[in-house]
Order: sequence, then structure tokens, then C-alpha cells
Amino acid sequence: MQYPLKIFSTALLALSVGLTLATQANARPHMAPLGDNVADRGSAFYRFTSQTFTSADGLRRYKVWLGVPKQAAPTAGFPVLYLLDGNAAMARLSEDRLKQLAGHQPPTLVAVGYDTRLPFDVEARALDYTPPGGQRGDARHERYPGGGSHAFRALLLEQIMPWAEKQAKSDPQRRALWGHSYGGLFVLDTLYSDAAFTHYFSAAPSLGWRHQRIVELAQQAAPQALSGKTLYLIEGDGRSDRREEKRAAQLNEADRALIATLRDKGVRLHEIRYPGQTHGELLPSSLEATLKIVSGAQ
Repeated sequence: MQYPLKIFSTALLALSVGLTLATQANARPHMAPLGDNVADRGSAFYRFTSQTFTSADGLRRYKVWLGVPKQAAPTAGFPVLYLLDGNAAMARLSEDRLKQLAGHQPPTLVAVGYDTRLPFDVEARALDYTPPGGQRGDARHERYPGGGSHAFRALLLEQIMPWAEKQAKSDPQRRALWGHSYGGLFVLDTLYSDAAFTHYFSAAPSLGWRHQRIVELAQQAAPQALSGKTLYLIEGDGRSDRREEKRAAQLNEADRALIATLRDKGVRLHEIRYPGQTHGELLPSSLEATLKIVSGAQ
């Protein structure tokens, strides 16, 4: 079963109007401690619970929020949407947004975050969301160890997913994964290597990480592992102080190479573009678009 799809242009850009952006017009996120979110306050439309998990090496603790619609499940079960950077994602969910979801085909929401009050655990996500291999970049662009996506994906698929989908009837044919920046890398890495999800939403993936390692992995992937999978690639073209012109040109080249490779190998690729939006601004914009697509509102 496919989610409803329209070609997005200025209409999709309008989704971002009125959003409260937690990231300014550059790639550096705000790191002030978060207050209560909609799960803490309670919702008339979703029932929230949470659970903590620990990495295999015992060094990272994850907090996972589960939101189940307060209505009867469809015959096939609810769609399920997994959200990386769950702390930041939960901070952007409002009661109004949940009400809008409830009026369509509301998905079960699984926000996979870290056991912290901060919006991001920058060191942990740098490890968990990035693939192994590749030539290490300079210290300006790779401050923390990376390459741990395989271990994190095992935790997601073998522990978090069974826990979440046991709580509510779920439709495995409508199971989606969303991630931004390094999270967008993880979405692409998972697209190449696993069939657990039917729809992938990669927002502003950090394509330049380790000299375009994620593009190299796409080129190495077997066509049969990619054919028929559905990917939404969500990007903007705004500049920030961390995306100077030369670096932007390199990323545009990587973007073109990635798109050509994935299409050649049979991926159902939908591009969503936000003219003028920067890397950081795409987090709330892409989350908003993904919620609309998964719920059938868009």
C-alpha cells in the first residue's frame, strides 16, 4: 500500500509558515534543555508511554516515546512512523498537530531519542547514525567518533520495534522511518541494507560525511536490495556559515550522484525541495511534511 503522493512545490513550502524553528539559519542546533512535551502534558488524541533502552556496549541510554492514537485501529493496523532525534521531534509535536493527524489516518509514533533533557546528544548520534568505513574527515567536520549504524540498527529492529509494535496493532506495510542530518544518513544506510521499513524519509542528509561515504555505499548496493523501495529525499538550497560556496558545490554534486544511482537501481524516489531553507531549518519542515504524508493528509 502506497501513501498518497502529490508533487510538492510552493504548496509544500507553505507548510513551514508559522512553524517555530528551534534552529536558526545555520546548521548549529540550539542546545538549551527542553521543557515538557506533549507526552508530559497529555493529549486528547494520543496515548503516550515511554521506555528506556541501553546500547549493546552499555555506554548509551535511549529514551523512546510511543504515541498510540486514541481510536480504533484499522483492520490492517495503524501505520507506524519511527522518528530519529526523538527528543527534538517530541519538542515539535503539538496538540494541534496530533488533532490534525487524528482526522486522517493517524500513525503510531515512535520517537527514538536519548535519555537527556537536551534536544540532541551530539556525540551519541554521531556514532549511532553514521555508517562504518570511509576516509575520516578533518576535525572541523567530524568532531566525534562515527560508524556505529549497524549496532544502533540492531537495537532499533530487535528491541525497540518489537516493544513498540506490541503495544498497538501495526501495519507492517505502512512502516516509515524519518531522520534529519546524520539521522538522514541513517535512513539512507537503512534503505540500502534492510527491508523492515516500507517508506524512508531522509531530510538534509549529511552527504559530505567521510568524503561522501553514503553515496559510495549506494553505488555498492545491489539493485535487488533497492528496487521497489520508496524514498522521500527532503532538501533545501539555503546557505549557512557552515556551507560555504565550495562546500555547497561539492554537496550538490554528491546529491546528483546519489539521486542518479538510486533511480538507476529502482528506488521510487520522490524529491521534496524547500527553496531558501538551510540545513537546520529543514528539521521542522521535513517533520511536518512527513507527518502529513504518512497520515494521508498530503
